[in-house]
Amino acid sequence: MNMHIRGENHLDITPALRQYLEKKLGRVERYLEQPDEAEITVTMSVVRDVHTIEVMIPFSHVMLRAEERSNDMYASIDLVIDKLEKRLDKFKHKIDQKGAHKGKGDNGRVKDLAKASYEDLSEQVEHVVRVKEFEMKPMAVDEAILQMDMLGHDFFVFSNAESEEVNVVYRRRDGQYGLIQAR
Repeated sequence: MNMHIRGENHLDITPALRQYLEKKLGRVERYLEQPDEAEITVTMSVVRDVHTIEVMIPFSHVMLRAEERSNDMYASIDLVIDKLEKRLDKFKHKIDQKGAHKGKGDNGRVKDLAKASYEDLSEQVEHVVRVKEFEMKPMAVDEAILQMDMLGHDFFVFSNAESEEVNVVYRRRDGQYGLIQAR
């Protein structure tokens, strides 16, 4: 596996922490068809004694992402690995149910997740239970944040007056705001 590990907010990744993370990510490696080619991005940070780890594993049609936080980085690593394994098991089960998984002797690897088409994966997604339509008037990012707060939502879709594009503002877990822009 090609792991890209980085520390944010001046966090130094010690050799012991790196070794522990690599050992734990070895549990995820068994799910990957070609583990040598897997590109895994790990971001670790500590803010106000909250140890956060985010792991991202890209597949051809989906991005597997998990994030955990606790008061200890080693505990956060354990929690995020457990979450990744559960998600990989879930994807494998969905693909097995669809019948995309053919052949024997795969040792439980999620080989067809990387090869599955978007249509194969999207059939497994829950159906939309509500459709909401609204008029999007152009507004500034600050106005969109105010509107989101007034509605009591965690995100708000709006037409950005500056770029004339559809954007999304959202409330982050740390209480700050984020902006999503399409390329």
